[in-house]
Amino acid sequence: MDISALVAQNYAASKNVTAPEDGGGSAAIMGAAKDFMATLQASETTALQAMTSGADPHALVEALAQTELAVQTAVTVRDRVVEAYQEILRMPV
Repeated sequence: MDISALVAQNYAASKNVTAPEDGGGSAAIMGAAKDFMATLQASETTALQAMTSGADPHALVEALAQTELAVQTAVTVRDRVVEAYQEILRMPV
C-alpha cells in the first residue's frame, strides 16, 4: 500500500468538502466592499468639485460625514474579524 497514493486520495476527497460554495457570504462581503469604495469615490468627487468650482459646502460636509461613517464601519468590522481570529487561535486543539 502506497502511503502517498492514500494521502492524495484523501486530499482529493476532502478538497470538495472544503471548497467555498457559490452564494455564500463572499458575495455579501464583495458587495459591502464595492459600496464602501463607491462612497469614498463619491466623497472625493464632491470634495474636488467643492475645491475647484465652489460647489455647495453643505454637500461637501454631507459627503465627508458619509465617508467618516463608512470608514468607522470598516474599522469596526476589521476589529471584529481580528478579534474572532484571535479567539480561534486561543482554542485548544
